[in-house]
Amino acid sequence: MSNQSTENRSPRPISPTKRSHAVLRTTHLKEMIEWYKTVLNAEVLFQNEILAFMTCDEEHHRIALAAFPGLVEKPKHSAGLDHLAFFYPTHGDWIATYERLKATGIKPRVSIHHGLTMSLYYRDPDDNGVELSIDNVERSKWHDWMRNSMKDNPIGAPMDPDELARKFHAGAPEQEIRRFSPSPGEIDPEVLRRMIE
Repeated sequence: MSNQSTENRSPRPISPTKRSHAVLRTTHLKEMIEWYKTVLNAEVLFQNEILAFMTCDEEHHRIALAAFPGLVEKPKHSAGLDHLAFFYPTHGDWIATYERLKATGIKPRVSIHHGLTMSLYYRDPDDNGVELSIDNVERSKWHDWMRNSMKDNPIGAPMDPDELARKFHAGAPEQEIRRFSPSPGEIDPEVLRRMIE
């Protein structure tokens, strides 16, 4: 907690330094706890009959689940938050997570190579989207990529995570695993359909 004085306030806006957590309302508290424990390898730090606070890193909580009395299930295809995204530091960690989840029966609804990232999109028991991703572009080039390359294909192309895992385990160079060559400007209708289903 900061004890810095607010007397010398800067006139410029100050951005937050990080995203802390998400709170999800749920009508399936037990199922949601188990799903996030499995998918994120999350630990429950506090739980009672209507709340659970979970973390998967040094943060006090990354996901909180709230089963407030009177909640009703949200309609499918409703407007609002589309998904939460979690990133892995290495291709090995990302592929190992995909394989671990697949072995438990948890499979991505859609797998997309965005160019900037490769992403696996899952749905939790309340149908919230959860993206597990790996970066493909050096951090110093992220903003440049978004400004100048995103327009070529703003959604990306379908990818086969099993094929990526085979290449990874066969010792393929990282450049081959990261290769991205969708047709510029073409949005694959199947990818779009599966993203919103």
